[in-house]
Amino acid sequence: MNSAYRAQPIQDQVAAIRQGSISAVELAAQVRTEIERREPDLAAWTVLSDDVPIQAQAQQDAPEALPLRGVSVGIKDLIDVAGLPSRAGSSTTSAEPASEDAECVARLRGLGAVIQGKTVTTEFGYFAPGPTRNPYSADHTPGGSSSGSAAAVGAGTIPLALGTQTAGSLTRPAAFCGAAGLVLTQGSTSLTGVCGLSPSLDSLGILTRTTEDLVHVYSAFSGQASSRASSSPVANVLVWSGSGLGDVHPEMASLIEVLPDLLRGAGFGVALLDWDDHVRTLTEDHHLVMAYEAAETLRAVEEVHREALSEPLRALLTQGRRIGDGERASALTRRDRSRDLLATMLGGSTVVAGPAALGPAPSGLAATGTPILSRAWQLLGCPVVTVPGARSAENLPLGVQLIGQPGQETALLEMATRVEPLLRANPT
Repeated sequence: MNSAYRAQPIQDQVAAIRQGSISAVELAAQVRTEIERREPDLAAWTVLSDDVPIQAQAQQDAPEALPLRGVSVGIKDLIDVAGLPSRAGSSTTSAEPASEDAECVARLRGLGAVIQGKTVTTEFGYFAPGPTRNPYSADHTPGGSSSGSAAAVGAGTIPLALGTQTAGSLTRPAAFCGAAGLVLTQGSTSLTGVCGLSPSLDSLGILTRTTEDLVHVYSAFSGQASSRASSSPVANVLVWSGSGLGDVHPEMASLIEVLPDLLRGAGFGVALLDWDDHVRTLTEDHHLVMAYEAAETLRAVEEVHREALSEPLRALLTQGRRIGDGERASALTRRDRSRDLLATMLGGSTVVAGPAALGPAPSGLAATGTPILSRAWQLLGCPVVTVPGARSAENLPLGVQLIGQPGQETALLEMATRVEPLLRANPT
């Protein structure tokens, strides 16, 4: 059995199965072997499916040409998978298996995917970390809350994983673990069967090893014939330095400093984003909305299990209960105005590019890093692509995020495939 197939791009894996070079069962077995080999050090999984050979055989026998036939997937443990428990990173949830797949999981199965299991998440998608370690350095955080998904993909053990984002829950771990990540436009995809935290903010996300793989998966998942077929490709980029929201690591600052020249060299028009006041207000409003809605979402859990919740989550819920309906409504009104202003500023062919996190993954496993650079864009409901490739002097990943207007996933992904090689070629 040639173990090289599991490391190939997703399209090539599907092609190899179609051509008979390897079966779906053999490919899934290769992936499982690698998962089990790395798991003692990575701790990315909460439970592994015991029916993978049956799943893979069913996909092998499917009569139609499925775009993800035999491709292995990890599912963040906030998302239901039939037959597996959904613990949401908490001891307060039921250990009983879910009765049916979340709609996004059912969609992947229908496209030919094989569900390898559930990946680690932080407690209810907030800050309390799980046991997962960064695949590039075991004493550095993998980020949160899609930590297990990002670490499994970044380690190369699996080609595809699902995550979610409420603040920086996918963008940040993708950046820390060297994975490509896509946060879908908020509200564009059904979250039925997903344990959310804040209905105004929760979004589904996809993690792959490269942006080329993201193009293939998003094309299949969205039902588009080709996610490269964009009626309005990106022509111009506004480079964003972070609006002074936190202390940007010197190596990330250096990367953002050279980013304009890299983008100009690729044919993009480049200017600097001048929108700091809006970004800072949106960042503050994001936390307000998240706290208010989390307090409502987890009210029943808190009433019964408050002492079993982590201190950071209890503090968030306490804060949320103190926020009035009018405060939340005002924050959402400001969001809507800013969304309109951003649409006018960007037009149809301009996007924002900037740091996906303040720097490389911080050392230590007691915290997951800050989502500060994602909050504003998540409140706006923007799609975001995390582009891997850059590295720090210590070989830790540095991620760049591309931010577009709602519905602009296709254009962002096409741009991302042009930017990734530039980041990989740029010296640290």
